[in-house]
Amino acid sequence: MRLVTYTLNDGPNRLGAQIDDEHIVDLAALADRSGVQLPLDLLSFIQAGASAQGAAQRLLADDPTGWPSDAVHRLGDVSLRAPLRPGKIIGVGLNYVEHVEESSRSLDTDKELPPRPVLFSKPATAVTGPGQPILHNADLTSQLDWECELAVVIGRTAFRVSEDDALGHVFGYSIVNDISARDQRRSGQWFFSKGQDSYAPFGPAVVTADAVPDPMALDLSLRVNGVTKQKSNTRHMLFPIARLIADISSGVTLEPGDVIATGSPAGVGAGMVPPEFLTPGDTVEATVEGVGTLTNPVIDAR
Repeated sequence: MRLVTYTLNDGPNRLGAQIDDEHIVDLAALADRSGVQLPLDLLSFIQAGASAQGAAQRLLADDPTGWPSDAVHRLGDVSLRAPLRPGKIIGVGLNYVEHVEESSRSLDTDKELPPRPVLFSKPATAVTGPGQPILHNADLTSQLDWECELAVVIGRTAFRVSEDDALGHVFGYSIVNDISARDQRRSGQWFFSKGQDSYAPFGPAVVTADAVPDPMALDLSLRVNGVTKQKSNTRHMLFPIARLIADISSGVTLEPGDVIATGSPAGVGAGMVPPEFLTPGDTVEATVEGVGTLTNPVIDAR
């Protein structure tokens, strides 16, 4: 399933399933017609577990000619929002070999490959949705940068899980653009550099794990104003998804709806010669194969 959070005519957030390139169906409305109850939002849907997912899949497998007309919307008639507000966003730094090299050259990080995942956090207030602005505050940064990343959405509580069991705790996959103010790193700490409001564009959908045959073989790319800046594949991760979940859960409980941003490939603005950074008026498009494209404009926040 390809799940989205949307609004219609500026109404409340609703949970939908995108059924083709042009249409979404409201899952709660579809369920109500069949006498089934489903949560109204994606976080509650994830927390409801396999029973909710199974019920939704059965509803979507029914003959669509019997669906109520007010449950189906054209994609162009709705506004997509961030899929959910995670309890935790855990970022992974330096998780692609070529990005380790460019970061050591341009950001003064260690040139040696990290022996364990490099972790940091973003607050939920950093989340913004598809089409929503990335805020450029010139009082705080002149080095606003991009990072296209595969996002892993946790579906089952994970604590001290093994690598063999790790992927069984994944609900699905999405995209996070790990926006970073490179000149706001503080004594090596990244929280303010990466955690300001709007610095976690997220979406446009969450694709359930059963619809992604191999998350470690997905092309990903990023464009600024139509020009490709990043292009890679998740197979080049230094630490694959299962290792990340096992490492994080060795000391931190991962809960349903938590998000792991799995790291950026090479091609960030700081690594360009000369460096390139985002400015108001730019448009950033982050794409992950099978998930979609997350597009955000950059605006002046002052």
